[in-house]
Amino acid sequence: MAKNLSFSYSKMGMYKECPQKYKFRYVHMLPEKPKYYFAFGSALHAVMEFIFDPAKLSFPTLPQALEFFDNVWGKTNFEQKGYASAAKELEGYYEGRRIIESYYAANGANFVHPLSTEMKSTLEMDGLNLISILDRVDYLGDGKIKILDYKTGKTIQREPDQLYMYQKVVENSPAVKQLVLAKDPAVKEIKVEQLSFYHLPTLKEMSFERASDKEIFTFWQGVLQIADKIRAGQFEPTPGENQCRWCDYRNICPVFTGREYTGSVGYAPKPVAADTSTLANGSEPANPQDQLSEKIDRCGALEEEVKKLHQEIITLFKQNHFKRHFGKNYQAELIENAHLEFTDKNKVISLLREQGLLAKVLVPTQSTIAHLLEDASVAEAVKAQLRALAKQIEQETLVLHKTDE
Repeated sequence: MAKNLSFSYSKMGMYKECPQKYKFRYVHMLPEKPKYYFAFGSALHAVMEFIFDPAKLSFPTLPQALEFFDNVWGKTNFEQKGYASAAKELEGYYEGRRIIESYYAANGANFVHPLSTEMKSTLEMDGLNLISILDRVDYLGDGKIKILDYKTGKTIQREPDQLYMYQKVVENSPAVKQLVLAKDPAVKEIKVEQLSFYHLPTLKEMSFERASDKEIFTFWQGVLQIADKIRAGQFEPTPGENQCRWCDYRNICPVFTGREYTGSVGYAPKPVAADTSTLANGSEPANPQDQLSEKIDRCGALEEEVKKLHQEIITLFKQNHFKRHFGKNYQAELIENAHLEFTDKNKVISLLREQGLLAKVLVPTQSTIAHLLEDASVAEAVKAQLRALAKQIEQETLVLHKTDE
C-alpha cells in the first residue's frame, strides 16, 4: 500500500508559489534561511499558548507572561532568528513586549479557557496525511467550534485556502471530536461555526462564517490536484519578480543556473562566494532587472559584512586599549567622540522661545540646537539649561587607510 503524502496548508502554499521551491524544500530537504518574522511570530504564539493553557486553573499575570516571552526570546541570538543585526532583534523584542502588554490591557479581564491551544491535528484522508497546527479552538456549545488563528505580520487579510483547510480538518478530526465529547458527551456532529484571524499587533479580529459545502468541495479538488502533481514529480519553476527576489534557493535554481540541481540533500544551500551578478555558466543574468537585483543583493550583503567587521574591530580596540593598529595592507584608527541628543524637543523649543533664540535655529534640529552651545552670543546660563535637556551619546568611528606598500 502506498504511503500517504504528508501535506499541509504551508506546503500547499509553497507549491502554488513555485513547484521548484517546493522541490528544494521538501524533496531535496534543503532548509530555508531563518526568517525574523517567523521567529517573532513563533515567540508570540508560544506566549498565547502559555496564557491560555487549558490545563491550568488560573491565567498567568502580565509579569509572568512577559517573563515567559523573555525566556523564549533569549534562547536564540539575532542571527539564529534571522534578524540583520542585534539592534533589529532588539526592536523586535520591544515590539513583542508591547504587544503582550497591549493584549492584557485589552483582554485581560475577559480571559476564558479554550478547548485547545496549538493543537497538532493529523488526519488521513484521500491518500493524504494532513497536518495542521490549530492556534486556538473554542467550544461554543452544541458541537459548534470556533477556530482562531493568531497573525503577527504587518497586515491581516482573508486567506480562503487556510480557512478552508482548517474547516476541512476540524470537522473530520477524531482528535477534535474527542476533545468536544469530553466536554459535551451528547454531541453527535462537529461543525465549525466561526473562523477568525486575530492580528496581535493591532488587537483586531477578522471573523468569517463557515464555508459552504460547495466551496469546500471545490477547494478540496484543488488540493488533490496539487497532491497528484507532487506525486508525479511535476516541479516546473514559475519564475517571477516577487517569487524570485527573496528566494533562498535562487543561487541553485535551474532558472538562474541553466541546469538542474544535482547537489547533496538535507542541508542548507551554501551562498555563492563569487560575484553573483554572473551565473554559474559564466553568462550574465537574462535581463537588466535581474542584473540589478543581483548587484543590489551583493551590495547589501557586503555592507552588512562591513558593519559587522567594524563593530568587531572596535570591540577589540577597546578591549586592548588600542587607538591605532596595522594589518598587512591597511591601518585602522579609532576616533572617539560624543554628541548631545535633545530628548524632549517641546521643552527645548519652549526654552529657545523664552530666550529669543528660536530664530537662530530656524528649524530646531539636533545639530542646529547643538550649535547654540558654540554660539558666543548665547548666555552660559541658557547653555547650561540646554545641556540639562540633553543626554551625551558616546560614539566611536573606525577609519581605515591604505598603508604604503
